[in-house]
Amino acid sequence: MRALIVLALATSVVGCTRWSMDHHLNNAYRAYDRGDCEKVMLELSQVDRTSRARPFVHPEVSMLRGQCLERQKLYVDAAQIYQYLIAQYPQNEYAYRARARLQTLEQLGHLRGEAAMARPTSTTPWR
Repeated sequence: MRALIVLALATSVVGCTRWSMDHHLNNAYRAYDRGDCEKVMLELSQVDRTSRARPFVHPEVSMLRGQCLERQKLYVDAAQIYQYLIAQYPQNEYAYRARARLQTLEQLGHLRGEAAMARPTSTTPWR
């Protein structure tokens, strides 16, 4: 009987975590549709906290984060997110979308090819 109770509690916790993650992701999409990127970032942070054991959701979260950065006109930051997606999940659907977003940003003149790539600074570090 004790084992059955422990099993039931463990199952309910896993289900609650999944429900919570889905709930925050849905809220992020709703906020994105309304144009409220601050709320999107908050909801995506909640998804990150509840999805550590579920890496399959990370590409979707990163893609939405990049789109919101674009909406805020933070094009270089969005490009960095897209490059991360392409590097970490090269065969994922969201990597293909990220490639398309990068091409669109370049065509619109928001990125200047290599200028969007992160580079280490060549100056002497501040002491």
